Amino acid sequence: MKLTQSEENYLKAIFTLSQEGKGPISTNDLAEKMCTKASSVTDMLKKLGEKNLLEYQKYQGCQLTALGSSCALAIIRKHRLWETFLVDKLHFGWEEVHEIAEQLEHIQSTELTNRLDEFLGFPKVDPHGEPIPGKDGKIEIAANRILLSEATPGTRAIIMGVEDDQTEFLQYLSKIGLNLGTQIEVLDKLSFDGSILIDLKGKQVQFSSTVSKQISVKQL
Repeated sequence: MKLTQSEENYLKAIFTLSQEGKGPISTNDLAEKMCTKASSVTDMLKKLGEKNLLEYQKYQGCQLTALGSSCALAIIRKHRLWETFLVDKLHFGWEEVHEIAEQLEHIQSTELTNRLDEFLGFPKVDPHGEPIPGKDGKIEIAANRILLSEATPGTRAIIMGVEDDQTEFLQYLSKIGLNLGTQIEVLDKLSFDGSILIDLKGKQVQFSSTVSKQISVKQL
């Protein structure tokens, strides 16, 4: 199915919001995600509904159909494969690739996507630790993956991914030496504000509750 870039962006945004467990996605939530007006969102939802990509009822939000989910996963697959290519083969920093992949994800060739996947060795996760959908649309979620904010003192863990791929956040993590695969130990969790104190390569680093909710880890 031929879709415009704007339509693809909406499908990806709706899928992402649905993964947060919000149920039907409200027009206001989607407008905030897309940085646009609610009236513009409503117009787009009607168009996507006419293409059987989602179900939409006024005041009750929208949700993707099976076809819509399949299209969204294909876009996400391309995005994450291109991010992987940019980091692994062109040596971009993980903080540099999101905006570039936003452009590349709209290339329509399925054959190119499949060959890119093969060229990269069929990677399971992108440079931010997010799972890459297979060509069958399935996603393998890493077992025992939790947010750093959920870890208890004494926990030894390995960094598995980030929930926030904003450039400034990734630059900060890189600056302090925290990347995918980095091992850490949780030293303390402060009850009054939920901040986390960790040992990172022999130095102590404290993360606010907000930051620790953006980092996912796997216990060792």
